[in-house]
Amino acid sequence: MSNEAVMNPEPERLIPLRNPKAERPRPPTFEEAKNRRQKVRSAGMHPDYWYPVGWTSDVPRGKAVGVTFWKRSIALFRGDDGVIRALEDRCAHRQLKLSIGQVKGCNLTCTYHGWQYDGEGKVAHIPHDLFGNKMPDIKVGTFPVKERYGIIWVFPGDPEVAKTRDVPVIPELEGSAPWASIPVDFTWNAHHSMIMDNVSDFSHAYLHRASKPFVGAKLTSLETVGDRVLLSYDTKVGAGPISGLFVNRKTADTNSMKLGYEYPYQWSNTDDKIKHWCFVLPIDERTTRTFFLFYFTPEMFKIPLLPVAIPPSFARHVVMPIARKILVRPLLAEDGVAVEAEQEGWEKHFEQPIAELNPAIHEFQKLTIRKWEEHLGRARA
Repeated sequence: MSNEAVMNPEPERLIPLRNPKAERPRPPTFEEAKNRRQKVRSAGMHPDYWYPVGWTSDVPRGKAVGVTFWKRSIALFRGDDGVIRALEDRCAHRQLKLSIGQVKGCNLTCTYHGWQYDGEGKVAHIPHDLFGNKMPDIKVGTFPVKERYGIIWVFPGDPEVAKTRDVPVIPELEGSAPWASIPVDFTWNAHHSMIMDNVSDFSHAYLHRASKPFVGAKLTSLETVGDRVLLSYDTKVGAGPISGLFVNRKTADTNSMKLGYEYPYQWSNTDDKIKHWCFVLPIDERTTRTFFLFYFTPEMFKIPLLPVAIPPSFARHVVMPIARKILVRPLLAEDGVAVEAEQEGWEKHFEQPIAELNPAIHEFQKLTIRKWEEHLGRARA
């Protein structure tokens, strides 16, 4: 070997490091989807409905909070007058999020230069020198917003449609003697369609085999009417070792349940005595905040081991908070584990064929896809 070869060896060929995560195929977009399963798991939700974005207590007077509807940022704030308002979450000046700003009076102030926006999204005050310019006529977008049942609702779609469409009406939670209720919410790393499938698919009783909120479910009816899927099960409700002690079966038939997917909301009804609503806030393709309202007629509860009804006031102020903590949240947390695991499985195995046996799930998915296609069609028109 020559000295030149030793002094100038052939450079080694560098092998680039592989990033398995970067190389992993991604799930298809809605436009790329090849079948119903791929379509429903990539569909958004039609914006021309009222969606829950938080609890009334989340936005106290003088505070701003940022929320998201399907990748659209919204700034909520409550002024000195107690009124909740919703603006596009950006300052028109440098595009900072307004939700990190401060509430002054009934205006929302950008934390960078102090530009103030009123409830109509218009720049109402600029505290610094205008450098000889006139006060700019600038606005950011606004959203219709209302509060009902302790929930803040935003309408992210056409404001004119908002005037003709309302949030679900729950008369049992209104008036001077509302039913005892349990409000609870979760933010899960799962697509909204997985959650809607979960809450009406009673074939997953095995997941809740310890607490037994429902057992022995048999689908007895299924019908799609317009934008509603209506179904019912024969099933024993509240059969768990703890919940079963409190349910007064002499006052209600707890052997069947009606359910509905009234797009974009879901509900259940057991003999007009035990009811619930499920409302979802789709944040993006793999994140959903889910709001539940469970409510019960006063005569549904009894003192354990005794045929004595629990007084309504005691049920509302004592029994419901305890039930929320030791029964409802742990039960729904099991659903959260399942749908988040389903999301992970979907992202890895999105090319696998559909293997769904429950016909109700097929109808749910068809409705979700149809409503998203309806929105996309109008957006393109």
